[in-house]
Amino acid sequence: MAKPKVFVIYYSTYRHVHKLAESIKDGLEKSGKVDVEEYQFPETLSEEILGKMHAAPKPEIPEITVDKLPEADGYLFGFPTRFGAAPAQVKALFDVTGSLWQSGALYGKPVGLFFSTGSQHGGQETTAMTFLPNLAHHGMIYVPIGFKNPNLADNSEVIGGSAWGAGTVAGSDGGRIPSEKELDIAETQGEEFATFVAKLTPQREAPEGADDTAAAVPPEVKSAVTQGSKKERKHHVRDKCIIV
Repeated sequence: MAKPKVFVIYYSTYRHVHKLAESIKDGLEKSGKVDVEEYQFPETLSEEILGKMHAAPKPEIPEITVDKLPEADGYLFGFPTRFGAAPAQVKALFDVTGSLWQSGALYGKPVGLFFSTGSQHGGQETTAMTFLPNLAHHGMIYVPIGFKNPNLADNSEVIGGSAWGAGTVAGSDGGRIPSEKELDIAETQGEEFATFVAKLTPQREAPEGADDTAAAVPPEVKSAVTQGSKKERKHHVRDKCIIV
C-alpha cells in the first residue's frame, strides 16, 4: 500500500522558518509512516525589494501551485508572522484556491502550522489563530501539537512554539537562529503529525477486482433493485434506508 503523502509548505524570508521546516521534515520521515514533499509559497515581492530587506536567498525547492495542492493527504504550513498574522505571500496563494473550495478538493485534510516571530509576544499563538479561517472555509482539520514536547513547558530560556505549533523567536533584527530545543519541538510536531495522518488517511489501493460501489450495497438490496417491479424496488430500498 502507498503511504499517505504530506506536503511541507513554507515561506521564509531569513531562513528561520526554513530551518524549522527541515526539522519538521526530519520528524515526518523518522516516523516511517508518510511520504514527504517540500515546497515554498510563491514570492510576491520583487528582487529589488527583497534586496533592500536583506532577505536571504531562497532555498532551491519548488514553489507550490494551486493545482498541486490536492495531491497531498496532509499539510504542514510554515510562515513568519506579519503583525500577528500570516504574510501576504501565504494569503496570496489561498486567495486563488476558490476552485478547490468549490470542488471540496481539500475538505477533511489535516493541517499543522509552524511559525517564526520577532519576539516572544509577537504572534506565537495569534499567527496560528488568525490563519484558521482559511482552514475552516476549506473544511480542513487543524492539528495542533499540544504540549507533547516537554520543551514547550521549559521557562529557563527563550523558546518559541506553543500548543498551536512549533515556532522560533528570531529577534527584532532576525539575528537569532532557531535553538536546539525549538528544532526538537519541530521534529516532534512532524513525527506526531505523521501518525495522525496515517490514522486518518484510508488505504490508497483497493483489492484487485474489488467493486467498492457494489460492496457498499447489501446483496439482497442489489437483487431487489435488479429484479421485481418498480414499486417493490422502491419499498425494499426504502426499508433498508439506502438510496440508489
